Amino acid sequence: MKDMLYHTQAVAQATSQALLISDMPYQSYTSAKQTLENAKYLMQAGAQMVKFEGGREHESAFKILQDNHIPVCGHLGLQPQAVLEMGGYKVQGRSEDDAQRILENAKALEGWGVKTIVLECIPAKLGKKISQSLNIPTIGIGAGVDCDGQVLVSYDMLGITQNPPKFVKNFLTNGNIASATNDFIQAVKRQTFPTDKHSY
Repeated sequence: MKDMLYHTQAVAQATSQALLISDMPYQSYTSAKQTLENAKYLMQAGAQMVKFEGGREHESAFKILQDNHIPVCGHLGLQPQAVLEMGGYKVQGRSEDDAQRILENAKALEGWGVKTIVLECIPAKLGKKISQSLNIPTIGIGAGVDCDGQVLVSYDMLGITQNPPKFVKNFLTNGNIASATNDFIQAVKRQTFPTDKHSY
């Protein structure tokens, strides 16, 4: 939490336009009380929304933040904080049962007041189905072309990661990080990224 508070404060001081969403770190939302306490710290540090991974198993956490007017971004599909439990960095939602579970979790999160949901590393057809089933925006990372928005980890977008996953594109073609970031933004806006070759 100390690291996330520090970085949230730094980003909050440096930005005036972007929506600042802070990730709740590993084991920082194991109970409703703990979730509320840590989310308050992040909001006080300058976050405008908090994000944490998981679905119905965190119902009380989602609800207590809704009750306290703290905006939440959900995260379904591959959940990096639970990657060992999920059997490694694998595509989620391939089976019919798993896809249905992810869809039901997305609907539950919307019902609990979540403002947007990150969908990570799921089949493109599932990303499309979830996006069409919700009234809140979806943000895809390896979830196909039909999500409402897209995100990439900066190290992936800048070509630093060795052996990146299929959904990654290196936007650092001229050695300028600012230009690479702008190229990513424009590609998403023009809907030229992601393409089918970046999808499962």
